Amino acid sequence: MKVLRVFNNNVVLAKRGNREVIATGRGLGFQAKPGMQLDDAKVVRVFVPDDGRDPDHIGELLSVIPPEVIRIVTDAMSSVGLADQVESQPTLVMALADHITGALRREHDGIAVEYPLQAEVQSLYPKEYAQAEALSDELNRRLDHKLPKGETVALALHFVNAGFATGDLSDTYRMTGVIQQMLTVIEQAYSMKLDQHSISVGRFITHLRYLFVRIRRGKQLKSEPSPIIDSIRTSYPKAMNCAYLIGTVASLRLGASLTEDEIAYLALHISRVTAQKD
Repeated sequence: MKVLRVFNNNVVLAKRGNREVIATGRGLGFQAKPGMQLDDAKVVRVFVPDDGRDPDHIGELLSVIPPEVIRIVTDAMSSVGLADQVESQPTLVMALADHITGALRREHDGIAVEYPLQAEVQSLYPKEYAQAEALSDELNRRLDHKLPKGETVALALHFVNAGFATGDLSDTYRMTGVIQQMLTVIEQAYSMKLDQHSISVGRFITHLRYLFVRIRRGKQLKSEPSPIIDSIRTSYPKAMNCAYLIGTVASLRLGASLTEDEIAYLALHISRVTAQKD
Protein backbone atom coordinates (compact mmCIF):
# COMPACT_ATOMS: atom_id res chain seq x y z
CA MET A 1 0.00 0.00 0.00
CA LYS A 2 1.20 3.51 -0.82
CA VAL A 3 0.82 6.41 1.62
CA LEU A 4 -1.51 9.20 0.47
CA ARG A 5 -1.88 11.18 3.68
CA VAL A 6 -0.66 10.89 7.27
CA PHE A 7 -3.24 11.79 9.95
CA ASN A 8 -1.03 10.95 12.92
CA ASN A 9 1.48 8.32 14.03
CA ASN A 10 -1.20 5.64 14.02
CA VAL A 11 -3.59 6.43 11.13
CA VAL A 12 -2.83 6.99 7.45
CA LEU A 13 -4.76 7.24 4.22
CA ALA A 14 -3.33 4.78 1.71
CA LYS A 15 -3.86 3.44 -1.81
CA ARG A 16 -4.58 -0.27 -2.11
CA GLY A 17 -5.06 -1.22 -5.73
CA ASN A 18 -7.56 1.30 -7.08
CA ARG A 19 -9.14 2.11 -3.72
CA GLU A 20 -8.38 4.61 -0.99
CA VAL A 21 -8.36 2.94 2.42
CA ILE A 22 -7.58 3.93 6.00
CA ALA A 23 -4.82 1.90 7.62
CA THR A 24 -4.24 1.87 11.37
CA GLY A 25 -1.47 0.56 13.57
CA ARG A 26 0.77 1.91 16.31
CA GLY A 27 3.61 3.90 14.76
CA LEU A 28 2.32 3.28 11.24
CA GLY A 29 2.47 6.96 10.28
CA PHE A 30 5.67 7.85 12.12
CA GLN A 31 8.01 9.57 9.63
CA ALA A 32 5.81 8.34 6.75
CA LYS A 33 5.46 10.62 3.74
CA PRO A 34 3.00 10.66 0.81
CA GLY A 35 4.24 8.30 -1.90
CA MET A 36 6.09 5.98 0.49
CA GLN A 37 5.23 2.30 0.82
CA LEU A 38 3.57 1.35 4.09
CA ASP A 39 5.32 -1.04 6.43
CA ASP A 40 2.85 -3.94 6.26
CA ALA A 41 4.22 -5.34 9.50
CA LYS A 42 2.84 -2.31 11.35
CA VAL A 43 -0.64 -2.46 9.80
CA VAL A 44 -3.17 -3.72 12.35
CA ARG A 45 -6.43 -2.92 10.55
CA VAL A 46 -7.48 -1.64 7.15
CA PHE A 47 -10.82 0.15 6.79
CA VAL A 48 -12.51 0.47 3.40
CA PRO A 49 -14.92 3.47 3.33
CA ASP A 50 -18.50 2.39 2.60
CA ASP A 51 -21.55 4.12 1.09
CA GLY A 52 -19.39 6.63 -0.77
CA ARG A 53 -18.10 8.10 2.48
CA ASP A 54 -15.17 10.48 2.33
CA PRO A 55 -12.05 8.52 3.38
CA ASP A 56 -10.30 11.73 4.49
CA HIS A 57 -13.15 12.50 6.89
CA ILE A 58 -13.20 8.95 8.29
CA GLY A 59 -9.43 9.02 8.72
CA GLU A 60 -9.57 12.31 10.61
CA LEU A 61 -12.21 10.93 12.97
CA LEU A 62 -10.28 7.71 13.55
CA SER A 63 -7.13 9.68 14.28
CA VAL A 64 -8.59 11.12 17.51
CA ILE A 65 -9.58 7.70 18.91
CA PRO A 66 -6.91 5.85 20.90
CA PRO A 67 -5.57 3.01 18.72
CA GLU A 68 -5.84 0.51 21.57
CA VAL A 69 -9.58 1.20 21.79
CA ILE A 70 -9.99 0.63 18.05
CA ARG A 71 -8.11 -2.65 18.40
CA ILE A 72 -10.19 -3.80 21.38
CA VAL A 73 -13.46 -2.93 19.63
CA THR A 74 -12.53 -4.63 16.35
CA ASP A 75 -11.22 -7.73 18.13
CA ALA A 76 -14.33 -7.89 20.32
CA MET A 77 -16.63 -7.51 17.31
CA SER A 78 -14.80 -10.31 15.51
CA SER A 79 -15.07 -12.53 18.60
CA VAL A 80 -18.88 -12.21 18.74
CA GLY A 81 -19.48 -12.88 15.05
CA LEU A 82 -19.40 -9.32 13.73
CA ALA A 83 -16.22 -9.61 11.66
CA ASP A 84 -18.11 -8.78 8.45
CA GLN A 85 -19.22 -5.44 9.89
CA VAL A 86 -15.64 -4.67 10.91
CA GLU A 87 -14.53 -5.05 7.31
CA SER A 88 -17.52 -3.50 5.55
CA GLN A 89 -18.66 -0.75 7.94
CA PRO A 90 -15.72 1.32 9.16
CA THR A 91 -18.06 4.09 10.25
CA LEU A 92 -19.75 1.64 12.64
CA VAL A 93 -16.38 0.64 14.10
CA MET A 94 -15.48 4.31 14.43
CA ALA A 95 -18.77 5.17 16.15
CA LEU A 96 -18.47 2.25 18.58
CA ALA A 97 -14.81 2.99 19.36
CA ASP A 98 -15.56 6.68 19.89
CA HIS A 99 -18.46 5.79 22.20
CA ILE A 100 -16.34 3.34 24.20
CA THR A 101 -13.62 5.96 24.55
CA GLY A 102 -16.18 8.35 26.04
CA ALA A 103 -17.67 5.65 28.26
CA LEU A 104 -14.26 4.76 29.67
CA ARG A 105 -13.52 8.43 30.31
CA ARG A 106 -16.85 8.84 32.14
CA GLU A 107 -16.19 5.72 34.19
CA HIS A 108 -12.76 7.04 35.15
CA ASP A 109 -14.27 10.39 36.17
CA GLY A 110 -17.11 8.79 38.12
CA ILE A 111 -19.80 10.18 35.83
CA ALA A 112 -22.91 8.03 35.48
CA VAL A 113 -25.16 8.28 32.40
CA GLU A 114 -28.73 7.04 32.27
CA TYR A 115 -29.86 6.10 28.77
CA PRO A 116 -33.58 6.51 28.05
CA LEU A 117 -35.80 4.12 26.12
CA GLN A 118 -34.16 0.87 27.24
CA ALA A 119 -37.44 -1.05 27.14
CA GLU A 120 -38.28 0.41 23.74
CA VAL A 121 -34.85 -0.41 22.30
CA GLN A 122 -35.04 -4.01 23.55
CA SER A 123 -38.53 -4.41 22.11
CA LEU A 124 -38.17 -2.57 18.81
CA TYR A 125 -34.66 -3.72 17.87
CA PRO A 126 -34.19 -7.23 19.30
CA LYS A 127 -31.48 -8.22 16.81
CA GLU A 128 -29.40 -5.10 17.40
CA TYR A 129 -29.90 -5.32 21.17
CA ALA A 130 -28.72 -8.94 21.19
CA GLN A 131 -25.63 -7.92 19.20
CA ALA A 132 -24.99 -5.08 21.63
CA GLU A 133 -25.34 -7.38 24.66
CA ALA A 134 -22.86 -9.85 23.21
CA LEU A 135 -20.44 -7.07 22.30
CA SER A 136 -20.79 -5.40 25.70
CA ASP A 137 -20.03 -8.69 27.49
CA GLU A 138 -16.97 -9.28 25.31
CA LEU A 139 -15.74 -5.70 25.75
CA ASN A 140 -16.12 -5.97 29.50
CA ARG A 141 -14.14 -9.20 29.47
CA ARG A 142 -11.32 -7.33 27.73
CA LEU A 143 -11.70 -4.12 29.77
CA ASP A 144 -11.94 -5.69 33.24
CA HIS A 145 -15.68 -4.92 33.44
CA LYS A 146 -15.41 -1.15 33.20
CA LEU A 147 -18.54 -0.58 31.08
CA PRO A 148 -21.84 0.01 32.93
CA LYS A 149 -24.69 -2.24 31.83
CA GLY A 150 -26.67 0.74 30.55
CA GLU A 151 -24.12 1.23 27.77
CA THR A 152 -25.74 -1.73 25.99
CA VAL A 153 -28.62 0.53 24.97
CA ALA A 154 -26.29 3.04 23.33
CA LEU A 155 -24.34 0.27 21.56
CA ALA A 156 -27.60 -1.18 20.23
CA LEU A 157 -28.61 2.20 18.84
CA HIS A 158 -25.25 2.47 17.09
CA PHE A 159 -26.06 -0.82 15.34
CA VAL A 160 -29.49 0.52 14.36
CA ASN A 161 -27.93 3.75 13.19
CA ALA A 162 -25.36 1.92 11.07
CA GLY A 163 -28.13 0.29 9.07
CA PHE A 164 -29.36 3.65 7.87
CA ALA A 165 -26.22 5.81 7.74
CA THR A 166 -27.92 8.67 9.57
CA GLY A 167 -24.97 10.25 11.35
CA ASP A 168 -25.11 10.71 15.13
CA LEU A 169 -27.55 9.00 17.49
CA SER A 170 -29.95 11.91 17.95
CA ASP A 171 -32.08 10.89 14.95
CA THR A 172 -32.03 7.25 16.07
CA TYR A 173 -33.19 8.16 19.57
CA ARG A 174 -35.98 10.25 18.08
CA MET A 175 -36.92 7.47 15.64
CA THR A 176 -37.19 5.02 18.53
CA GLY A 177 -39.49 7.29 20.49
CA VAL A 178 -41.65 8.07 17.45
CA ILE A 179 -42.03 4.38 16.54
CA GLN A 180 -43.20 3.63 20.08
CA GLN A 181 -45.66 6.53 19.89
CA MET A 182 -47.03 5.27 16.57
CA LEU A 183 -47.53 1.77 17.98
CA THR A 184 -49.36 3.32 20.94
CA VAL A 185 -51.66 5.17 18.51
CA ILE A 186 -52.62 1.82 16.94
CA GLU A 187 -53.17 0.18 20.32
CA GLN A 188 -55.44 3.02 21.43
CA ALA A 189 -57.35 3.10 18.14
CA TYR A 190 -58.02 -0.65 18.29
CA SER A 191 -58.20 -1.05 22.08
CA MET A 192 -55.64 -3.84 22.00
CA LYS A 193 -52.08 -4.64 23.02
CA LEU A 194 -49.72 -5.36 20.14
CA ASP A 195 -47.29 -8.24 20.35
CA GLN A 196 -44.08 -6.42 19.46
CA HIS A 197 -42.31 -9.76 18.96
CA SER A 198 -44.75 -10.95 16.29
CA ILE A 199 -43.76 -11.23 12.65
CA SER A 200 -46.31 -8.68 11.46
CA VAL A 201 -45.29 -6.05 14.02
CA GLY A 202 -41.63 -6.68 13.21
CA ARG A 203 -42.34 -6.05 9.53
CA PHE A 204 -44.27 -2.90 10.42
CA ILE A 205 -41.37 -1.58 12.50
CA THR A 206 -39.01 -2.24 9.59
CA HIS A 207 -41.40 -0.37 7.29
CA LEU A 208 -41.43 2.58 9.70
CA ARG A 209 -37.63 2.63 9.87
CA TYR A 210 -37.39 2.88 6.09
CA LEU A 211 -40.20 5.44 6.06
CA PHE A 212 -38.04 7.68 8.27
CA VAL A 213 -35.16 7.26 5.85
CA ARG A 214 -37.40 8.24 2.94
CA ILE A 215 -38.65 11.28 4.87
CA ARG A 216 -35.10 12.32 5.70
CA ARG A 217 -34.08 12.00 2.06
CA GLY A 218 -37.21 13.68 0.72
CA LYS A 219 -38.16 10.57 -1.26
CA GLN A 220 -41.56 9.47 0.02
CA LEU A 221 -43.56 6.98 -2.02
CA LYS A 222 -45.88 8.76 -4.47
CA SER A 223 -46.20 6.69 -7.62
CA GLU A 224 -49.16 4.38 -7.00
CA PRO A 225 -52.19 4.89 -9.30
CA SER A 226 -55.13 6.46 -7.48
CA PRO A 227 -57.40 3.39 -8.00
CA ILE A 228 -55.03 1.37 -5.79
CA ILE A 229 -55.13 4.00 -3.07
CA ASP A 230 -58.93 4.19 -3.37
CA SER A 231 -59.18 0.41 -3.09
CA ILE A 232 -57.13 0.38 0.12
CA ARG A 233 -59.21 3.23 1.51
CA THR A 234 -62.44 1.31 0.74
CA SER A 235 -61.18 -2.06 2.00
CA TYR A 236 -59.56 -0.84 5.22
CA PRO A 237 -61.41 2.31 6.38
CA LYS A 238 -60.49 1.92 10.06
CA ALA A 239 -56.85 1.24 9.23
CA MET A 240 -56.80 4.29 6.95
CA ASN A 241 -58.16 6.49 9.73
CA CYS A 242 -55.48 5.13 12.04
CA ALA A 243 -52.84 5.71 9.36
CA TYR A 244 -53.89 9.35 9.13
CA LEU A 245 -53.41 9.64 12.92
CA ILE A 246 -49.92 8.23 12.50
CA GLY A 247 -49.40 10.74 9.70
CA THR A 248 -50.23 13.48 12.17
CA VAL A 249 -47.57 12.12 14.53
CA ALA A 250 -45.07 12.16 11.66
CA SER A 251 -45.98 15.74 10.84
CA LEU A 252 -45.63 16.90 14.44
CA ARG A 253 -42.51 14.93 15.34
CA LEU A 254 -40.65 14.77 12.03
CA GLY A 255 -41.88 17.91 10.30
CA ALA A 256 -43.11 16.04 7.23
CA SER A 257 -46.59 15.50 5.82
CA LEU A 258 -47.00 11.94 4.55
CA THR A 259 -48.09 11.32 0.97
CA GLU A 260 -51.28 9.39 0.23
CA ASP A 261 -49.11 6.47 -0.91
CA GLU A 262 -47.32 6.34 2.43
CA ILE A 263 -50.64 6.58 4.28
CA ALA A 264 -52.05 3.71 2.22
CA TYR A 265 -49.07 1.44 2.88
CA LEU A 266 -49.27 2.26 6.58
CA ALA A 267 -52.93 1.24 6.48
CA LEU A 268 -52.04 -2.13 4.96
CA HIS A 269 -49.52 -2.77 7.71
CA ILE A 270 -51.97 -1.63 10.38
CA SER A 271 -54.58 -4.06 9.08
CA ARG A 272 -52.02 -6.87 9.38
CA VAL A 273 -50.69 -6.06 12.84
CA THR A 274 -54.18 -5.70 14.27
CA ALA A 275 -55.24 -9.08 12.83
CA GLN A 276 -52.82 -10.79 15.28
CA LYS A 277 -52.61 -13.95 13.19
CA ASP A 278 -48.95 -14.82 13.76
